[in-house]
Amino acid sequence: MPPVKKHVQKSLERTGKEYREIHEWIDDPPTKNERHDITKIPDNFQMFKEKYGEEGAREYVQHLSDDLKGKFGHVIEDFEQDMASALAYFGSK
Repeated sequence: MPPVKKHVQKSLERTGKEYREIHEWIDDPPTKNERHDITKIPDNFQMFKEKYGEEGAREYVQHLSDDLKGKFGHVIEDFEQDMASALAYFGSK
C-alpha cells in the first residue's frame, strides 16, 4: 500500500488538492485496518462528503482503490502470466 506521501501526491495530480487529512485518517496506525474496511465505505463516504465535498469523498474511495491495487495488483499480474503460460503449454493459445 502506498504511504500517505504518495496518496497526497496522487490527490494533488488528480484534483490540485492534497486531501492530506483524509489520507492520514485512513492510514492512522491504531485504526488503519478498521478504516480500510470496505463495508464501511457508504458511511465514511458520507462523512467525507459532508466535510470535504464530493471530490474529497471520491479521494477517500480512490485511496482505498489505490491500496487494493498495491496489495493485489501483483497477484493479478502473476495469475495472468501463469494462465497464459498454462494455455500455451496445453496448446490452447
